[in-house]
Amino acid sequence: MIKASQLQADTAVFSMTVGAGDYYLGKVSAGQTFRILDLEGNQAADTLFYSAANPSERYSATDTIREQGNVYLTAGSILRSNENRAMLEIVADTCGRHDTLGGACATESNTVRYDLEKRCMHACRDSWMLAIAEKPEYGLSKRDISHNINFFMNVPVTEAGGLSFADGISAPGKYVELKALMDIYVLISNCPQLNNPCNAYNPTPIQYLVWDDINEYV
Repeated sequence: MIKASQLQADTAVFSMTVGAGDYYLGKVSAGQTFRILDLEGNQAADTLFYSAANPSERYSATDTIREQGNVYLTAGSILRSNENRAMLEIVADTCGRHDTLGGACATESNTVRYDLEKRCMHACRDSWMLAIAEKPEYGLSKRDISHNINFFMNVPVTEAGGLSFADGISAPGKYVELKALMDIYVLISNCPQLNNPCNAYNPTPIQYLVWDDINEYV
């Protein structure tokens, strides 16, 4: 569902550009809203969420899909944890659909999907591992790298029940906004994938912005 935001970039309390192949790891407090902005179009932001109080509680694709009865995410979707608690709500979305099935690229999947020579290419799981190594204060480890959301990524489900990785459906300036329903950690890998058509084989930057709770959504 397409739903525009009422928030203005100049009122954000935090903003940063995340380069292609780079990561972001930070905390969002309950009540705050954050935006992931696709600056140039068809980029994929592979994202994980954790409870800041207890990172072993994390985003669960299984619980989220079951409770909402839909494999895709958009405005109105409630993201649930592995304890089936509401973590975040998508409050605005100008892309219209986000993938929660396709998983993140890794050296192993690059080899299986594309070619043995692709194994050495940078992947989202590498970015996540770098993030938790460079920021030990968040208390995350390799065991916390689990199933993710691919914001802006187009992964249609086929009639046979399989997945296909298709051209992206985003465009320059498209965004998704989420409101935190608990204190959370946000871990984003801005996908460096050069083999997947989701980003037209051209990884580009995204922007990450945060607003305090100003009761914009009722």
